Amino acid sequence: MDEEYDVIVLGTGLTECILSGIMSVNGKKVLHMDRNPYYGGESSSITPLEELYKRFQLLEGPPEAMGRGRDWNVDLIPKFLMANDLMGMFEKRRFRKFLVFVANFDENDPKTFEGVDPQSTSMRDVYRKFDLGQDVIDFTGHALALYRTDDYLDQPCLETINRIKLYSESLARYGKSPYLYPLYGLGELPQGFARLSAIYGGTYMLNKPVDDIIMENGKVVGVKSEGEVARCKQLICDPSYIPDRVRKAGQVIRIICILSHPIKNTNDANSCQIIIPQNQVNRKSDIYVCMISYAHNVAAQGKYIAIASTTVETAEPEKEVEPALELLEPIDQKFVAISDLYEPIDDGSESQVFCSCSYDATTHFETTCNDIKDIYKRMAGSAFDFENMKRKQNDVFGEADQ
Repeated sequence: MDEEYDVIVLGTGLTECILSGIMSVNGKKVLHMDRNPYYGGESSSITPLEELYKRFQLLEGPPEAMGRGRDWNVDLIPKFLMANDLMGMFEKRRFRKFLVFVANFDENDPKTFEGVDPQSTSMRDVYRKFDLGQDVIDFTGHALALYRTDDYLDQPCLETINRIKLYSESLARYGKSPYLYPLYGLGELPQGFARLSAIYGGTYMLNKPVDDIIMENGKVVGVKSEGEVARCKQLICDPSYIPDRVRKAGQVIRIICILSHPIKNTNDANSCQIIIPQNQVNRKSDIYVCMISYAHNVAAQGKYIAIASTTVETAEPEKEVEPALELLEPIDQKFVAISDLYEPIDDGSESQVFCSCSYDATTHFETTCNDIKDIYKRMAGSAFDFENMKRKQNDVFGEADQ
């Protein structure tokens, strides 16, 4: 503890662990601490199943029909998207023409624009150009481009086109799904980035209380724990470590549902995601459903875990996710959690304290990745360069192989 570091990271949520790994690869001296004895923070995976029942104060515990408790790894905040078979929609001629336009689009080659100005033409006008119907627009904007509202429709189309290209290229690369999901749950991801940080000299301390964040002249200089002080130039943390530097930005409801069957009308898929666009249920926010199963080593044989989530808009949050829960019936067991969403009150440029945002209702990594890139840019003064990071890793591992 009694050393000086370039960066101290508090909390082992995925956002914090990824940033810790990136900073270590970039040659920074990193100390990573968590008050908990486990990785993951609010996005941890809970095992065995008995622990999940205890967490939600269900004292009776799981019935025998749930199988062995240690066969379960339940993610509290799942983040993934699994694509279902889209061929039915691809067969629609107008949508196919639209996808061909997106695939051929190159923002550096005006010949591919087909009369569209990527800096001024709105996405609404692009949809109109290809005469796409409302259901197709909802699907494209919310399931492919991963927008949470329809605000993007009246903004320049370039970002949306690039989002759809990313989805299409990922789908072509991975086959049935453009997204990946780790076996044994998302709790493995923070640990993976923690190991990356350790390879590059990062120091980890779990079960380490944080007594105080030390500031001098409005700027962070260290962290005090159990009578010792670790000094630093910059600090990364989740909102729970600096309650006086964050503001409440809303709430999210998540309902974890244990099922003994796949979701109906999904071809008995072992995993899937359903996004219910907000305007189809007269809401301001989308409703999300994702389902994983024993095939991912997160549940006992023959069991499924589905999570319904959305941003809270009324005084009766559970009613807001009823359209999702109806798709999951019958449900063996429900675990309901309503969480506050927090965001930092400043950008950290003066204090050098960089706080992540709470995990939102989405079940994909889009907003989390945006938060990571935003924090990195504010810390480093330049945009994150993934190719440069890969080159640094190759240089290190290449030297080790020689």
